[in-house]
Amino acid sequence: MNQKIFKPIRKAVFPVAGLGTRFLPATKSMPKEMLPLVDRPLIQHAFEEAREAGIEEFIFVTGRGKELLEEHFDYQPELEQTLESRGKFDMLEKVKTSEMPEGKLFLTRQPKPLGLGHAIWCAKKLIGDEPFAVMLPDDVFLSDTGCLKQMVDCYNEYGGNMMAVMDVPKEDTQKYGVLDIEDDDGKVAKIKGLVEKPKPEDAPSTLSIIGRYILQPEIFDYLSKFEKGAGGEIQLTDAIAHQIGKYPVNGFRFKGKRFDCGGRVGFIEANIAFSLKDKEIGEDVRKIIKSYEGKI
Repeated sequence: MNQKIFKPIRKAVFPVAGLGTRFLPATKSMPKEMLPLVDRPLIQHAFEEAREAGIEEFIFVTGRGKELLEEHFDYQPELEQTLESRGKFDMLEKVKTSEMPEGKLFLTRQPKPLGLGHAIWCAKKLIGDEPFAVMLPDDVFLSDTGCLKQMVDCYNEYGGNMMAVMDVPKEDTQKYGVLDIEDDDGKVAKIKGLVEKPKPEDAPSTLSIIGRYILQPEIFDYLSKFEKGAGGEIQLTDAIAHQIGKYPVNGFRFKGKRFDCGGRVGFIEANIAFSLKDKEIGEDVRKIIKSYEGKI
């Protein structure tokens, strides 16, 4: 039996127009996506995960005050020449890894905060008729293989639309898009319905969508209607729900630990976890944590 060949995932959309109000006043003049997770900003963690998954074109859906995102990935000859002249080749290599390949960064604007679905719609002309990934930089993963790479490998077998999912506490379902499951083999959950931010008593399950998606271009047919859903926003979840029955829609259980860096507690936890895994500073961080035991 020959395996069906699906169109490759070459493009990824990064919705980065949000204001980052939960990190004020730090985000008054700095995009929240530039907040540092150990030695790299959140947006670079997402970029490196996408690059590992084979993404070739990176589409940023931006808003006002987001110029630093573009500058971060730009070539900086003065900095590189200074590092090279001083023999700081390890730092030079780190700087080079943050450079975007030439002609591969594309920017579009979301002029009004009308929801995640609207942000994705703003990238419609840059996507064209190809399947694509969506990556929310607030969600960061600690794993041997990046979450999106795991998803792309699974997509190459299943095709269709796919979302990274995880079980959350029942009381937290009102924060997520939640799956109504038809079938579940422990890795891939076939979906018969989706509910955006249901009350715990109304949630069909606790299996919830987190910030990684692989979507077919037909999703734009629904998004172009600009229909508002939960919170009065244009919800991506609603658009995906309308694909059910027309195209495969599956939830994917990834291997690894996910951190919600959209809030302060998750951001701090991620910094601790990533610091402990850092070969240069891991042991020192472990000693610092231990020194606080029983003192606070």
